[in-house]
Amino acid sequence: MDWLSTPLQYAFMQTGCLAAVLVGVTCATLGVHVVVRRLAFMGDALAHAVLPGLVLASLGGWDLTAGALVAGTVTALGIGWLARRQVLADDTAIGILFTSMLALGILLASLKRSFRDFSHVLFGNLLGVSWGDLLVIAVVTVLVLSVLLVLHKELELTAVDPLYAASLGLSVPMVREALLLLLVLTVVVGIQATGVVLTNALLITPAASAALLTDRLPRMMLLAAGIAVLSALVGLYSSYYWHVASGAAIVLTCTACFGVALGLRAWQHRRRDGPGRVPA
Repeated sequence: MDWLSTPLQYAFMQTGCLAAVLVGVTCATLGVHVVVRRLAFMGDALAHAVLPGLVLASLGGWDLTAGALVAGTVTALGIGWLARRQVLADDTAIGILFTSMLALGILLASLKRSFRDFSHVLFGNLLGVSWGDLLVIAVVTVLVLSVLLVLHKELELTAVDPLYAASLGLSVPMVREALLLLLVLTVVVGIQATGVVLTNALLITPAASAALLTDRLPRMMLLAAGIAVLSALVGLYSSYYWHVASGAAIVLTCTACFGVALGLRAWQHRRRDGPGRVPA
């Protein structure tokens, strides 16, 4: 069992593993609601829309996380405002605000004459996470999971049957915007450690894999979190022993898990429907 314990002798692997597990559990659990509501593009949009906040914070010498939170919150509330007034379809509103914020970020970054400072937004630095960063990630994890637990019934009902939820007196737009704000918080903290690519993968792929195996929301969340944790650990150990990029290894492990889930679903259909029938 030395191959398991040897990497953990290094502090960067300890913090990297803990950060990947915490971000993975948070993203995967929240990602179930994102997938169920068909908002998969939202996570990617928010991850890119925080760029103007990061650049302005960098230019002004402010905290980067605070700048990213402000930009992400403005984008999320703008998308919610447009959707609530039925001015545009959700995907159209997301596309317009996403590209606008990204373009604004690029324009502001050009004033700085360097894009190098913001490369970590795309790729992250999982193995460079400090214990202070880890504490922030842990606090956000507890906060997001606690809110999801408290609002579980409201989130589930508004996702499954928004008209019935509204007839019971629930404010469907407010519940949706609360979910978007949780998504902003998760994405902002996630990209500081893991970057846009890995954060998006952990938001969508484990949840999509779990959705292939069950239609029960609590079970889906547990499966998604388990897939995210497994992918994070396998990816990090692969990066250590094979000297490959940790983020890319985690993303590809997530994709492999999705492939396994897809195969299991096909096998379940074939077993249920018989060898001579094509599943509906």
